[in-house]
Amino acid sequence: MAAKQEFESRFAKHKDELEWLFMELYHNREGLEVLEREMAEAYNARSAELKALDKARSADPDWYKRGNMFGMTMYTDLFAGNLKELAKKLPYLKEQKLTYLHLMPLLQMPHPHNDGGYAVEDFDTVDPALGTNKDLEDLTRELRKAGISLCLDFVMNHTASTHRWAMAAKAGDPWFQAYYHLYDDRTIPDQYEQTVPQVFPNTAPGNFTWCEEMHKWVLTTFHDYQWDLNYANPAVFVDMTKSILHLANLGVEVFRIDAVPYIWKQLGTTCRNLPQVHTIVRMLRMVLECVCPAVILKGEVVMAPKELAAYFGTPEKPECHMLYNVSTMVNLWGALASRDTRLLKAQLDALHALPDNCWFVNYLRCHDDIGWGLDEAVEKRLGIDPQKHKEYLYHFYEGNFPGSWAKGELYNYDPATGDARSCGTTASLCGIEQALEKNDKIALDYAVKRDLLLHTAMAFLQGFPMLNCGDEIAQRNGWDYKNDPDRVEDSRNLHRSKFNWEDAKQRTQKGTLQNQLWQGMEQLRQMRADPCFAPDAWVTTWDSHNPGVLALVRKRGEETLVGLDGFKSLVRAFGGTTIYIPKAESLERAARDQKIREEFDGGNYRELAAKYGLTERWVRFILFGKLDNLDDDMEGQMSIYDYPEAF
Repeated sequence: MAAKQEFESRFAKHKDELEWLFMELYHNREGLEVLEREMAEAYNARSAELKALDKARSADPDWYKRGNMFGMTMYTDLFAGNLKELAKKLPYLKEQKLTYLHLMPLLQMPHPHNDGGYAVEDFDTVDPALGTNKDLEDLTRELRKAGISLCLDFVMNHTASTHRWAMAAKAGDPWFQAYYHLYDDRTIPDQYEQTVPQVFPNTAPGNFTWCEEMHKWVLTTFHDYQWDLNYANPAVFVDMTKSILHLANLGVEVFRIDAVPYIWKQLGTTCRNLPQVHTIVRMLRMVLECVCPAVILKGEVVMAPKELAAYFGTPEKPECHMLYNVSTMVNLWGALASRDTRLLKAQLDALHALPDNCWFVNYLRCHDDIGWGLDEAVEKRLGIDPQKHKEYLYHFYEGNFPGSWAKGELYNYDPATGDARSCGTTASLCGIEQALEKNDKIALDYAVKRDLLLHTAMAFLQGFPMLNCGDEIAQRNGWDYKNDPDRVEDSRNLHRSKFNWEDAKQRTQKGTLQNQLWQGMEQLRQMRADPCFAPDAWVTTWDSHNPGVLALVRKRGEETLVGLDGFKSLVRAFGGTTIYIPKAESLERAARDQKIREEFDGGNYRELAAKYGLTERWVRFILFGKLDNLDDDMEGQMSIYDYPEAF
């Protein structure tokens, strides 16, 4: 009885707003009643263990914002083969102190063409090649015991063309034909094409596909085998919400809602970021808060920073709990190749200007490509040619530019527009693969420094870090995908290769490449234990007066943490070293620096430098807090200090 009252209390809090939004969007009372019944049934079916988690998370709503959050993303089959085998690998995940595991799409999909699992045949069932629903439920239970929250993708925008709804539509069922955008001729599709951009103009041109079985045109924004759902039909929203609740009851704690800006279609628009999208996400958020408040939403919103705030909603009417930090990922790679942090700083400043309820999952690589969507207005203001800069970046990371250390491949190259994206693992893009091939120990040292520099900078950002599985052992590109006829056409498979367990065995052996990266990731976790990584910490950039150095500041109460990231190449080094200075050592340095200030007589730079084993320029930095002309000391390294008296 008490549990039922708990649900009713939550539902009462949201009932009026949910009804208002649903009726405003759909004008369908019957559909609303069906949704409310599904919510009640899902709550009743939820296990006592998950209801206990709901209660704990409700009492600690900032649980996913804490400094100990440390994530990883992976494909189940590439890491372990299937869900049962993955469960046996939990000791490896626990060894990394993970609190968040994002498994790439694992719901039933067509084979072999499924866009990496983003073409879904059944939103309620695990793909048989990966296991069963019971395997998933067992895995989530073991993950919870280990303190790890499971994140799954939920593809909001479309189904596979072989989904049972699509098959029924092909068979002529009008009920399921209304689940999609179908047209008898090209009249309306041609009107859409005038304003709707193409996602894959080369590999999947146009936004519509002819279906011979129905003799109709189908809206297919992504690929011809991915049919866009019609969210103007309330049955679509109700059925998709029902599937999310079903997966939540299997123990999924985080849903990455895929391609969410695309889900509402309207003639005469780009069909991106429309107001109705936010109505749908807000309703979904309220449904989860009523039924399973332990579950949170992570949005995939590949848009400019100015578009992001709307997807968080407001503190009073929130939508997504957090978003993928796509733009910072792109700018980090851009800064590394160009050895110029000005674009990165401008982008971070735009993010830091967002409201306090905005939170991000930060990463360097994932299953997808690197799309060079940089802020062209800022580029022009800085005197950078946007097109030439983009071409430089994708050729650099392809390894097709003089002096490039990277090894990667292009994705979706369009010779007409000069557009392309980049593929490759973190290690290979940072130069590790090329250095190993050349047996160049010096180049390898610099490549490792670049890799750790990017990871440390990423982990310092607002939000929490997520590794791409294999980053922790410097996994390189998987070129063997070219020998697989089912995978060869998609260059993103370059960084979607089987996990190298032989390399992983070397992670604890000192002196190995794998151990260097493994220990580097441990240093990130130690760094994030600082109080300045608390949920309420204030994060901003600092003007370093040096385009090669990114300065980030974290502040909480009287505590201040400064991160200095050196991106500019030197004659003697390319990229950066990562140095984490623990709290005790940081305080020792603060005491030393105070002595230097006390002993400074206005001109004794050389004497102080010799006495304390520093360079004269570093002494000047301690005295005046300026980074002007610090190339020799700062570029090529990252240092983190705690100097509250300096700010």
